[in-house]
Amino acid sequence: MSFLSSDGSPCSVLGAEDDLSGLSVDPADYQLLSELGRGFNNLSQVSMARHKPSGRLVAVKNTNLDECTEDELLQLMNEALLSRLFRHPNLLTSRLVFSSCCQLWVLSPLMSYGSADSLLRSYFPDGMSESLIAYLLYGVLRALQYLHHMGYVHRGVKASHVLLSAEGRVCLSGLQSVYSLMRDGKRMRAVFDMPQHSPSLLPWLSPELLRQDLHGYGVKSDIYSVGILACELVSGRVPFQDMPPTLMLLQKLRGSHSCLLDVAPYPLGELGALKVSRSGVDSGIGESVAAGSLTRSTATAEPQSPGPKNHSATLHNLLQLCLQHQPERRPSASALLSHPFFKQVKKHTQDFQSLIYPAVPLSCPPDSPASDAPTQSPSTPNTPSPSTPEPADGVWDFS
Repeated sequence: MSFLSSDGSPCSVLGAEDDLSGLSVDPADYQLLSELGRGFNNLSQVSMARHKPSGRLVAVKNTNLDECTEDELLQLMNEALLSRLFRHPNLLTSRLVFSSCCQLWVLSPLMSYGSADSLLRSYFPDGMSESLIAYLLYGVLRALQYLHHMGYVHRGVKASHVLLSAEGRVCLSGLQSVYSLMRDGKRMRAVFDMPQHSPSLLPWLSPELLRQDLHGYGVKSDIYSVGILACELVSGRVPFQDMPPTLMLLQKLRGSHSCLLDVAPYPLGELGALKVSRSGVDSGIGESVAAGSLTRSTATAEPQSPGPKNHSATLHNLLQLCLQHQPERRPSASALLSHPFFKQVKKHTQDFQSLIYPAVPLSCPPDSPASDAPTQSPSTPNTPSPSTPEPADGVWDFS
């Protein structure tokens, strides 16, 4: 089955920028220019690099293998194997992997706009426009459509794993969280594994994944994460992020997700909106006891945005569908691609620069000093906006 559309939608084909097969596997041929971020438990340094023989700019992830545990080495190997298996224009995979001494070098195309998370922090602190949100989510859903068809659940959909190239191509990264639904040649309807480094993923994970009960979870878990990602892009803040994990779990099990801060959605008419379940699912943790603390926490919480915004009916409907408590009621990634909210994507394909304005892509630092080996300590990331401080994970979450 082909997932390459011919409707003029963004990122419909693999371009020449994806082909790194002609580049060398000699670390001496690469000049590390600036650090883009760190990942993999801070063991990996991600840098913009120039391939000196060709002058081409790429992204390089260097990992010190001597500092990795056995489990971490297995994760690195699994990610490298998945990168060989997956080929899709909306998935960022490792196109060239080699080792030198104790260093693992992983090369990928340079995504010059960085992550959606860095764009929010540097240029859109109060949230993105709906047109840009639709553009980004459309690319994410196409990547998930491919992964789900291949029998994998991503389990790491969040803004820092949504990357954007200078040409406007949206790529989903974070393959270290991907998990296969295939067992003994058969596709399982549900799995029960908890993703590695799950504390950093908790706000985006679905109720059924967090619940870890006998029902397990499947690909619809990613659809819930898309809803949380949409809320993140809308407000510039992550729902549930400031909650203690137990309170977050209770909120999700109750079906609570106050993401949009405007008035109640307009009548959706022919969209056929489905009401979100708020019936108080019995989680076995004593929700009645927690109800009072939930109310107090909501009343004293700081507002998520300087002021309310008016969001479209189609965006409200999209969130309602993605964030339904019962996974079987959420649409598939394929079904969501035809949602009315994404009708605006095609017309913005040609004017991507105006859509992303005022953000600017990363460029090669002028008069960059030669650096032929990765450093072992974090440096200040190369950020598009010096007025906005970057967190420890830097511009590009390459985990």
